[in-house]
Amino acid sequence: MALGKQAAEQPGGLLTRPTAARGIWSWLTTVDHKRIGILYFVAGFFFFLIGGLEALVIRLQLARPNQALVDPDFYNQLFTMHGTTMVFLGIMPLSAAFFNFLVPLMIGARDVAFPRLNAFSFWTFLAGGIILNSSFFLGGAPDAGWFGYAPMTNTQFSPGTGIDFWIVGLQILGVASLMAAFNFIATIINMRAPGMTLMRMPLFVWMTLVVQFLVMLAFPAITIALIELLFDRQVGTNFFNVVNGGLPIMWQHLFWIFGHPEVYILILPAMGIVSEVLPTFSRKPLFGYPVVVFSGVFIGFMGFAVWSHHMFTTGLGPVANAAFALTTMTIAIPTGVKIFNWLATLWGGQIRFSTPMLFSLAFIAMFTIGGISGVMLAVPPVDAQVQDSYFVVAHIHYVLIGGSLFGLFSGFYYWFPKVTGHMLDERTGKWVFWLMFAGANITFFPQHFLGLIGMPRRIQTYATGLGFDLWNLISTLGVFVLSAGILLFIYQVLRDIRLGERAAADPWDGRTLEWSIPSPPPVYNFAELPEVRDRDQLWYQKHGPKHHGGGLPEKPAETDQGIHMPGQSWYPLMTALGLLIFAYGLVYNLLLAGLGLVAVIICIYSWAFEGVGGYHIHPKTEEQS
Repeated sequence: MALGKQAAEQPGGLLTRPTAARGIWSWLTTVDHKRIGILYFVAGFFFFLIGGLEALVIRLQLARPNQALVDPDFYNQLFTMHGTTMVFLGIMPLSAAFFNFLVPLMIGARDVAFPRLNAFSFWTFLAGGIILNSSFFLGGAPDAGWFGYAPMTNTQFSPGTGIDFWIVGLQILGVASLMAAFNFIATIINMRAPGMTLMRMPLFVWMTLVVQFLVMLAFPAITIALIELLFDRQVGTNFFNVVNGGLPIMWQHLFWIFGHPEVYILILPAMGIVSEVLPTFSRKPLFGYPVVVFSGVFIGFMGFAVWSHHMFTTGLGPVANAAFALTTMTIAIPTGVKIFNWLATLWGGQIRFSTPMLFSLAFIAMFTIGGISGVMLAVPPVDAQVQDSYFVVAHIHYVLIGGSLFGLFSGFYYWFPKVTGHMLDERTGKWVFWLMFAGANITFFPQHFLGLIGMPRRIQTYATGLGFDLWNLISTLGVFVLSAGILLFIYQVLRDIRLGERAAADPWDGRTLEWSIPSPPPVYNFAELPEVRDRDQLWYQKHGPKHHGGGLPEKPAETDQGIHMPGQSWYPLMTALGLLIFAYGLVYNLLLAGLGLVAVIICIYSWAFEGVGGYHIHPKTEEQS
């Protein structure tokens, strides 16, 4: 059957599914990867707004010298939670939203490998976010920086419960990330459509696969470090207590062995999105597809070999500094290869400057700026001068805001019609883009100058006459421009999700399999699993010569019994609630932790014996049996 001949769209789309549960209960018990993707986006965007509000307060505090909008203690909590929120509760779950919704569609699968585990990963992520943010109302949030350097995290310098909340919250988030990683590795390796070899997979799927291996290999390091820190704080061990022979620098090694691969966990999904958007809006295949694939894999591999460039000023010595300077410069090569291939894709193309394309082009420009400052920081003498200054703040924000966030926004505008069945207004979208692009550059570029003239990171205020006044004021004004773009984006989504123009199955003339099915996708994704004969299967089916797949033969129906879909389940949510209770117990009371652990064990045991369940659906008649 030709890919374009899918079943008609199901009434109600993603908001109404043929399940026993209805309304809010259908969302609480869902195992549909598309709905879970939407849940990830809503939760991730909510936490992103919280992180943005924290950043706004920080910038208001620093807009003028000698201000006292917030006191030093609360300021420490703000910058700690801002970094933690944006990394673990903002960018990562927004990336996971794309993984969940798109990966099965792009590989021609009906679902993920483990639907209930997928739901469990979301509810566990939400539990971790609740734990971290509830600390504001339960005695104070963590206040030692998002990297938690010892000895600032021991009970002498952080005597409250804030750091304990940070430890258990990150541990719960790590469980969520690891469960998702196992699920997507199994899905991508085992559930690709017939004919979709590894070298025919879309670039976004490739980057997703690399990210899952990074998660699987990097998170154990931070898990070990957090367990040791919890023991130091609550049991009296001395892993990081220098007074009793502990090694604070060991925390830095363990954290950055995780922390630098984490940077690529955040940026590679955006690179995958850009690699899908540019060919579509250039009407050209991606230039050098195999090279882009292998450069992404090489970036993932080398991400584990550069962690100590965060530690050039800790006294590791000239040999270690030279070695990590070389590996850091080496990792810039595959990134440069990607940028070259993206520009070569644009060269000679029939470029359409739609909103997704604008965000992708901005990603290339701003990530390049962040990459250049990153290469500068790879030189130990330079790093020694600007370490812990606002130059580093500018660098990381150009990478994670100009890079990750702009790439995610490109993907959101690109796939919004597929998710909702409605188009986003182009005129409004371009206003959003220019406000965000201008705001990000006005906010973060002056921070390079602040760093070069000596403004340290993480200071709550500064005296007048140091040369910081003008650049801080400009940077704060830029936040308001950036915020205006985000608010306009929220308004646009809320308006166009109901009133936007109806989207066709393939509104952008796309190249990959998700554009071959209705918008929004039916619950079963594909009425008949596609056969893949080319890297850009849908494109060649529509525009290429017949030997590229333009004349795929009709296939008989796969089964007379219809398509089996997994049923709803309460156990992922209930297991995550047990983990939530267990985590609060670790902070407050071991008896409560024991009750939570018992609840987790009971839920997992019941989950194991829940049975297959589910229902059958007939694509041609849309009837549930």
